[in-house]
Amino acid sequence: MKKLTLTALALLAAFSASSQAAEELRFGVDPTFTPFESKAADGSLQGFDIDLGNAVCQQMQVKCVWVQTAYDGIIPALQARKFDAILSAMAMTEKRRQQVLFTDMIYNVPSALLTSKASKLLPDAAVLKGKTVGVAQGTTQEAFAKSVWETQGVQVVSYQNEAEIYPDLASGRLDATFINAAAAETGFLKTPQGAGYHIAGEPMYDQKYFGEGIGIGLRKDDTARVEKINQALAELHKNGTYDKLAKKYFSFDVYKLPE
Repeated sequence: MKKLTLTALALLAAFSASSQAAEELRFGVDPTFTPFESKAADGSLQGFDIDLGNAVCQQMQVKCVWVQTAYDGIIPALQARKFDAILSAMAMTEKRRQQVLFTDMIYNVPSALLTSKASKLLPDAAVLKGKTVGVAQGTTQEAFAKSVWETQGVQVVSYQNEAEIYPDLASGRLDATFINAAAAETGFLKTPQGAGYHIAGEPMYDQKYFGEGIGIGLRKDDTARVEKINQALAELHKNGTYDKLAKKYFSFDVYKLPE
């Protein structure tokens, strides 16, 4: 009788643990990309992606768990099941679609060249030739700069993340950085360090290089969870939560369909 009871308790505990795991949604994030994801002074996570992810979890009635991961290794970490989904400003490119399954678009922000107002630089290879441009590893901006600009005489330097680029840009070791436009505006231009800098020329939306907007990335076989997240996102648009969150962080429309 005692043996049977212990077995029953063990099964109950296993069922409870499995149920608890099923009620969690674990997001992988690299918190170095203001205003999408960053760390507050107390170490807590903040940003549009964080608020949106928490809203998705609330809509799905599951617990949000955030797993911090370096961006250049975030897809391998997803595939290794260290978390369930990537929510870290990931552009939906054709190359990434071969590795992960994306949700519906969550936002679409252009790429931009951030440089000193005095430099007269523009996001054009002929103008940038001989100049040094910093990019973050693993980003679509890095892929574009390496493929297009570097082959035409522009020196492209990769950094682990954008936060490491800003000091070199401010000190003059870099002539410019190629970055997500919203991150440039909030993460640098609106700070004291960003005085005297601007977004040069027109922001770039080129779908070939920058993808079809930003999505949440999951493992290729996780179709059921993608459907549930898409349903939650649709409801957040319908009930006004998405617009409320977007206005908190951005002064422009971030739900622009790719051209």
